[in-house]
Amino acid sequence: MRGPHNIWRLIRTGATLERTGAMRVIMDAFEAPAPVRVTMRALAWPFKWLGVKGDPDMPPATRALTALGPAYIKFGQILSTRPDVVGEQLAQQLRVLQDKLAPFPIEQAKESIHHELGQPVDALFSEFSPPIAAASIAQVHKARDIGTGEPLAVKVLRPGIERAFRKDIDAFYLAARMIELLSPASRRLRPTDVIAHFEGVVMGELDLRLESSSASEFAANTEEDEGFELPRVKWNLSARRVMTLGWADGVPLGDNDALDAAGHDRARLAERVLQLFLSHALRDGYFHADMHQGNLKVSARGDIIAYDFGIMGHIDEYTRRVYAEILYGFIKRDYRRVAEVHFEAGYVPADQDVTEFARALRAVGEPIFGMDASHISMGNLLSYLFEVTERFGMETRTELILLQRTMVVVEGVARSLSPQINIWQVARPVVEDYIRKNVGPRAAVRDLANTAAVLSRYGPRLPGLVEAALIRQSETQSSPRRSNATATAGWIVAGAAAGSGLTTLWFLLA
Repeated sequence: MRGPHNIWRLIRTGATLERTGAMRVIMDAFEAPAPVRVTMRALAWPFKWLGVKGDPDMPPATRALTALGPAYIKFGQILSTRPDVVGEQLAQQLRVLQDKLAPFPIEQAKESIHHELGQPVDALFSEFSPPIAAASIAQVHKARDIGTGEPLAVKVLRPGIERAFRKDIDAFYLAARMIELLSPASRRLRPTDVIAHFEGVVMGELDLRLESSSASEFAANTEEDEGFELPRVKWNLSARRVMTLGWADGVPLGDNDALDAAGHDRARLAERVLQLFLSHALRDGYFHADMHQGNLKVSARGDIIAYDFGIMGHIDEYTRRVYAEILYGFIKRDYRRVAEVHFEAGYVPADQDVTEFARALRAVGEPIFGMDASHISMGNLLSYLFEVTERFGMETRTELILLQRTMVVVEGVARSLSPQINIWQVARPVVEDYIRKNVGPRAAVRDLANTAAVLSRYGPRLPGLVEAALIRQSETQSSPRRSNATATAGWIVAGAAAGSGLTTLWFLLA
């Protein structure tokens, strides 16, 4: 029965897209060829009356996805982080996607908490409010711990949301396969892979234990960050479908009048939010990837409070170094170095001309540095940079796209607080500090010690590994190759021995 259900969902989806005007917007974003446009609209138009009207005050794409329900809203939110797939214009519409739905009854929330935590709500909380916020996947209640009286935020998944998402995701896969069949050119955008990415993100968000873990890891990383607070996870009151955090009490970061009335320095807050994001991305490689005003507050003492950890970004240490060197090169206006970093990282194919690439980068950077402070944008710089690197054969890197998208959001938050903020001036000390600590002689010594420590752990296993390697080589290759294998094995042994010695020396010096 799954096939007919999926077809019906696609018919309803197409009818809604056509009725709201979103069909044309989406076709333009994906640069759909004429046959696909004609086919899709011909299939949708007869069923237009089955489509949902949605809110006419919203942009077409936002209007359609909001009308279609939670899975489509979440899909739109995630696509807003992939302008490389949907285009900047559509991504911009999706970034303002409303994630406000009608709440489900408080009785259902209490029943779910009882089932997950094994005790009735009255035994856990002295107070439990009606829902104060309702989103596509869950809703939030304000509560108070029955033992300590501490105010809490309790997040509860919508009843049946897992099953509903599973059905819609199956329909999304069918739609992706149809698009790939009708338009071979669309395969470069990998529609099926996009749905797989969406499925992975959503399935993670449908287990609130994973979000609790993200919140806990983020809190551990940022514990020493001045002027930054996170609500703590209450593990004894959290489970797969319930997550409980300390209550984030403060002024919404998007309410400038309230911030002014409370006596907060908005210019200083703007600097802090930008520097915190860069610090988390570069120092930790783990950052809040949804840092809009709705997820940020300011405490009474002026600290920034972040919450909602459903979307987190991760970049490995090597990528962080590359990213920092690129930013630092632009700050210094050393375009040759920025070009060399791209080649050294393998981002741009080696057969390209580094001098021509550096010249193209200069065309990106110089106009931005000629702007006044209110127009300088690191997010725009990264966007232009991706356009240039694409022309030189660089493949899309999803982790950098998410980083760039979050940078745009954070810049927007900073500018809403202080329109004249100089993004480069604020970012410079964070980037320079990272470069000083992680690029250069100190970093090389630390990397060598880490490598040596890893090699030394293989010491007891080396004889067996070398012998097995030599046997395999002798069975499959000629005598000259065996000599190479012997030499390779010798280097492994020497490397491990050196690693063990260097590790010992490292600990003695430390």
